[in-house]
Amino acid sequence: MILAELVAQPPCNDTLGMNARTDAPLDLFTFGSTNGHKVAIALEELGLPYELHTVDVFAGEGRTPQFLAINPTGKIPVLRDREADLVLTESDAILLYLADKAGRLVPSGGRERTRAMELLFLQASLQGPMFGQRMHFSVFSPETVAYGIRRYEEQGEIIDSLVDQLLSGRSYFLGAEYSIVDIAFYAWYFASRAAGFPIDRHTSLSGWFERVSARPAVARGVTIPHPLPALPPRKRA
Repeated sequence: MILAELVAQPPCNDTLGMNARTDAPLDLFTFGSTNGHKVAIALEELGLPYELHTVDVFAGEGRTPQFLAINPTGKIPVLRDREADLVLTESDAILLYLADKAGRLVPSGGRERTRAMELLFLQASLQGPMFGQRMHFSVFSPETVAYGIRRYEEQGEIIDSLVDQLLSGRSYFLGAEYSIVDIAFYAWYFASRAAGFPIDRHTSLSGWFERVSARPAVARGVTIPHPLPALPPRKRA
């Protein structure tokens, strides 16, 4: 049984992305969340045709035996390349795979590629986890946990300052060229801005955010398979 048979497929049309279509060699299993939006942006930027499947992890669809057979963590996004008979389940690994497959949005070798790998690991190990915990304690937690709010909002400020420094004098993380590193960082900043975390005082960061936001593929990607939901009011410590 191929992955396309495991999860019901929603109708695909241009509102879901320029490259979402049936019978494509790539299957994207996703939901309207930060890491899912990363991969949707990359597919739209690279022009790779893909078949879109919505997995509502908040309704428990990620915990079904069928989906756990694809990804034992029960998380989205998941990418299946039918031609390569390959399944990938970590968003930054998917970004790298797609960029290498298309031969775009990542350096092919040398110091530039090493730098790109370093920054992808930084996003995966620092920004993603810290911003995720900040979102949990400051937005989604049913209780107001002052320590958790203070800790992760402080961590968020440290990361914002670091990213601002990394982008100083640069249009994008790797210099003049837009890449999957920008996509990886952008998706979390898009969600954090929606949750009420400002970045305006960091001029390099905010300028970069506006440049990336202006890209048509990015504007499409953050709506696939649907936009971020309305978020609860931000809690205060």
